[in-house]
Amino acid sequence: MAPDSKPLALVVDDEPAICELLQLTLERMDVDVITAANLAAARTAMQSRPIDLCLTDMQLPDGSGLELIAYIQQHMAQVPVAVITAHGSMETAVEALKYGAFDFVSKPLDIVYLRKMVSTALKLRHNREAGSARSVTRLFGQSQAIEQVRVMVAKLARSQAPVHISGESGTGKELVARLIHENGPRADHAFVGVNCGAIPTELMESEFFGHKKGSFTGAVADKEGLFQAAQGGTLFLDEVADLPLHMQVKLLRVIQEKAVRPVGAAKEIAVDVRVLSATHRSLAELVHTGKFREDLYYRINVIELHVPALRERKDDIGLLAVHILERLARIHGRPPVQLAPDALAFLQSYSFPGNVRELENILERALTLAEDNVIRVPDIHLRRNPEPLAAAQSAAPPAAGPEDVPEHTAEHTAPLGEQLGEIEKQAIRKALEQTRYNKTAAAKLLGMTFRQLRYRIKKLKLD
Repeated sequence: MAPDSKPLALVVDDEPAICELLQLTLERMDVDVITAANLAAARTAMQSRPIDLCLTDMQLPDGSGLELIAYIQQHMAQVPVAVITAHGSMETAVEALKYGAFDFVSKPLDIVYLRKMVSTALKLRHNREAGSARSVTRLFGQSQAIEQVRVMVAKLARSQAPVHISGESGTGKELVARLIHENGPRADHAFVGVNCGAIPTELMESEFFGHKKGSFTGAVADKEGLFQAAQGGTLFLDEVADLPLHMQVKLLRVIQEKAVRPVGAAKEIAVDVRVLSATHRSLAELVHTGKFREDLYYRINVIELHVPALRERKDDIGLLAVHILERLARIHGRPPVQLAPDALAFLQSYSFPGNVRELENILERALTLAEDNVIRVPDIHLRRNPEPLAAAQSAAPPAAGPEDVPEHTAEHTAPLGEQLGEIEKQAIRKALEQTRYNKTAAAKLLGMTFRQLRYRIKKLKLD
């Protein structure tokens, strides 16, 4: 299909009035429409002409809309399918999303939301034609485990279904969320991430939904919440398990009604936001113990994507290390640093409780100690479990004996930590000065997340 041709939508519904309303709405959006009254007619229509979008009712005379979703997933997976559900049939909508539906709209049809949904779906067509889908190669590694994550990211980017990203701390859950956003039709809008455990309980409602001036003491001006800030884009709820129960209730309602009411406001505001969430804890266990609402669990966990721990993909440690060391060398303005074979073997023998984030910290310290731009086993210091280091050193060729080591060497252990801290301070100060103290820009310059930079600034007492 030529890039400048009109997109074609297939509308499948046995109610002529619904078909007519959808056709009129889509044609006003410069979209050509063909209609079908049942599954058989829909299959025939798709075989005769390539389509860019499908809107289908869930209840059809000769079957279910789920069958049509499955058919399209099998034969033309790039085509987004939106389902039309009865009012209040949230379970049906969730089931459709699990089958692979792009999104859903309830009867009676909200034309404003319908138009937004169609516009979002058609951006997938534009991305394909322009070749503008972002790469997922930032997920470094060649293991089967990480390749499965890449495949799922590409698939989930074509949907609007809520996704819950599970995995241990430090595995890169926020990176996965960003890639789902960047490879989808919402990439041109904001990606707003929030750590649910970092917001004081008394401020949560205001932070999420906004507030009106004068609605409480200290509310000196209107403020938009996180949902409004993510309008048209993606809201990423990190550590969602830390939400208190009263906020879980409010969050569930917002997700279902697609509207928020700022604190002190009389009316709700419609929001068009895709919700992604993550936590290192087991939501299923929290539901079982009554600490997380079951209805919210099923609403945000429509599709679960698990990010593997680093110990589950040890073959990727070498590639990750190369990438991390290249980035650190650029930050510190020094030549590229290599990882000696024995050092790589040692790292691959370590369990990495802190995952990729811990690998970054270990290599950053080793970079400071390395001589001749080569990191060797003695340069690697593990904070959590020093035993593997001793084992690796005993397996390595004999090192110099005690008589060959200057007596004052041990005295430098404590000052070395201070030296490392001072180097880190200088790098952060330099980045902040270059970006005029814009922490978001400074974090990007340093190759870390905003949250990591904020933590280091606090830890190093730079604030």
